[in-house]
Amino acid sequence: MKKNRFKNIAGLTLLEMLIGVVISSIMMGAIYTTYSVVNNSYSQVTERAKISRSGRDIVEMMMRDIRMAGFKYILGNNTLGFPNRSYLEFVGGNTTIAESHDPIIIEKGDSALGPSEGSNTNKIEIQGHPDEGSKCCDRIHIVYDDFNQNDTTQPYKRYKITYYAAPITDGDGQRYAAYKSLRSWSQPIDSDSGTWVDDCTECYVGQKIRDHIVDMEFVPLDSEGRVLNPLPRPGENIAARDNLYKIRAVDLIITFRSKSNFYKFKSAAGKPRYVKGLGDRTHNFDDTKLRDSVVVTIHTRNILGGI
Repeated sequence: MKKNRFKNIAGLTLLEMLIGVVISSIMMGAIYTTYSVVNNSYSQVTERAKISRSGRDIVEMMMRDIRMAGFKYILGNNTLGFPNRSYLEFVGGNTTIAESHDPIIIEKGDSALGPSEGSNTNKIEIQGHPDEGSKCCDRIHIVYDDFNQNDTTQPYKRYKITYYAAPITDGDGQRYAAYKSLRSWSQPIDSDSGTWVDDCTECYVGQKIRDHIVDMEFVPLDSEGRVLNPLPRPGENIAARDNLYKIRAVDLIITFRSKSNFYKFKSAAGKPRYVKGLGDRTHNFDDTKLRDSVVVTIHTRNILGGI
């Protein structure tokens, strides 16, 4: 009886075992491929979200500041013993950008890199795509007034905010970063003139606000949405000076670069990836980093006349 029972027990042949191994290998390969695709997609979405999130923060900050351009504080009749309106000297017209109190001044070209005109900040060659370094970045100055009743020496305030880009080099290679400076006009209440200072309590110079900048472009528009030409700025050019108070909006585009690799492969030879600016700026690149732009139009609701 026992012999017959063992004869009826069926086992696995070597061929059946090999078939099982092959099927299992195919299933594991399919699962791994699916995981790799999902994981790669997740990494790309995460990297794009990082750029979008940090880009949104810096753009919102710029929007608040640009909207303040040209703001005038009028106290009116008061029992504090302060003048009804600002007594601060106004410097405009045929003057320098550094001294000007005009609400918005945009600088373009080679002179726009660094914190101020003549700062001798050179453009850099970005490894792998030298043209990218040759087209960064604009600089913008924003001037507005404020009031502090607790400062009896100078209750009326005037501030100048400057956004600019400058090159940096470290373990992550050569690239640009965006910076912000805040200066104050120092003019005591019993003085007829003053000067820009950067040592006030609320002042700061060269505060880095965003790394991995590809380009930062500002375009001034008039009430009809047309680009103002010539570029509004103080100095000897009367048409350019007049345009300073025709600015009704500013188009802003900031292009960011991811810190980590985004694409799996570099672009094909002779077919670089690219991002376009608002004008004739086009940035070509052939590496595996992502470039993404944020574009907004900011209305300058306080520019209606002289400050």
